[in-house]
Amino acid sequence: MTRHVLLNNIDHQHTRVLHHFSAEYADNLASVPVFPTEFTELQKEYPILLRRDSADGHYQAIALLGFAAGENLYLDSRHPCGWDARYIPASIEKGPFLIGFQRQPGDDEAANPVVHIDMDHAKVSEQHGQALFLPQGGNSPYLQHISARLQAIHQGLAIATPMFAAFSQLELIEPVNIEFSLDNGDKHRLNGNYCINTTRLAALRATELEQLHQAGFLQLAYAMVSSISNIRSLIDRKNTLLRQQSTL
Repeated sequence: MTRHVLLNNIDHQHTRVLHHFSAEYADNLASVPVFPTEFTELQKEYPILLRRDSADGHYQAIALLGFAAGENLYLDSRHPCGWDARYIPASIEKGPFLIGFQRQPGDDEAANPVVHIDMDHAKVSEQHGQALFLPQGGNSPYLQHISARLQAIHQGLAIATPMFAAFSQLELIEPVNIEFSLDNGDKHRLNGNYCINTTRLAALRATELEQLHQAGFLQLAYAMVSSISNIRSLIDRKNTLLRQQSTL
């Protein structure tokens, strides 16, 4: 169940949100949607791949977090917030918050984005977690951080469609099958993902590179390419987890 309400410093002066990640709070996800506005940070920690909606053919970028359903290899109870990475994808870090839209009465302009909160979310309480507002009513540093993450999602959604259209037009997107063996001999194969075709990217003409650069998409394509090396790190995390489990 969800109960989304407009966040404000009167009704929610005492509301707190737990900034902690674990399977207990349904953070055990093998992948999460990510957005172009965070690719620069994501490429340092996660493989960035694309998946395609079978119904409308639209692409969605994802960060790969594990190799099986319910497996998030970045969850680690030894870390203060339960997440072992320098950057947490916005779609999962936002927790119970989301962007809504509000139009003032008589205002014909586009609706303004505003912050909503799901009051039935497991991380919301009045006893534990980060305060949302300062005693005098201003936004807490935590809420300012979350608002920036929501803004990244909002802006990223606007960028994603033209970016994927540009990549598709230049034939830069190709399917990729990820195959690997673990130290215990188990073999894995991940299908249904897409990545940037590095050969095609390297062969682009100067005018095509300039087109991507001017649109701000070229560095995002290279960020996706760079991120693929994190698959090796993810495999290492899996091997470490299996070794730990074997000693229990």
